[in-house]
Amino acid sequence: MATESLTELPVTRIRPTHGWRFLNLRELWEYRELIYFLTWRDIKVRYKQTAIGAAWAIIQPFFTMVVFSLFFGKLARIPSEGLPYPIFAYSALVPWTYFANSLTQATNSLVGHQQTITKIYFPRVILPLSSILGALVDFVIAFAVLVGMVFFYHHKGLVGLPVVGALWTIPLFVLLSMITAFGVGLWLSALNVQYRDVRYAVPFLIQLWLFATPIAYPMTIVPERWRALYGLNPMVGVIEGFRRALLGKGTIWGPSLTVSVLAIMVIIIGGIFYFRKMEQTFADVV
Repeated sequence: MATESLTELPVTRIRPTHGWRFLNLRELWEYRELIYFLTWRDIKVRYKQTAIGAAWAIIQPFFTMVVFSLFFGKLARIPSEGLPYPIFAYSALVPWTYFANSLTQATNSLVGHQQTITKIYFPRVILPLSSILGALVDFVIAFAVLVGMVFFYHHKGLVGLPVVGALWTIPLFVLLSMITAFGVGLWLSALNVQYRDVRYAVPFLIQLWLFATPIAYPMTIVPERWRALYGLNPMVGVIEGFRRALLGKGTIWGPSLTVSVLAIMVIIIGGIFYFRKMEQTFADVV
């Protein structure tokens, strides 16, 4: 009887994908509990045995804002579109810090779970995805401080309150930041499996990317004829749109944002196809 019951069990064959494949959304939905578990695990590990815990989510963008305010705001006198420089810089550093941290974690996600990858099957794309989702906690904490700064400067008469009609676009720009980090993270995490130099190059890449993005300076200092080209940097549209939606300065949608959205779409689609192409070799190489 025992032999008969064993033969009646369904047999599932797992074969590696071949060629170029897009995401299997149905499979991701079936593994939704694993996504939740890995996301929650990343959050707990990040603050485990730390002295100040979640305060690190505020310290990084806040002290960067202090340094920028001193050197770029006071000494270099970089224009800030009529806004107090601290809130001008911090409103850009909040989404940027989320993007930079989530990209770093996504890049190292496959190598960090190499023991799991070589033992069991699950959609590998879950690993960079859970890193992106886990970093949202830091964003929410830093964003709460930003909201407090908006009301503080509004009370002093230096900043107006956000336009209600523009507030709904803030989650849209957060989503664009997530998609950008996820798309670039797919490229870099797959490359990091093949070439471990990638993890050393990522901090340098992020540092260069920061100064190529209008965080410490407004996009208005870029000549108008170059702004559409400048928008090929996908974070240009995200940062400018987020800042303007929250602080009510300038128009939210423009040529640079259009170009940035198109660049984001190219990055995420290309990243998915490249990741799916390379994932059949992850267990052998990692």
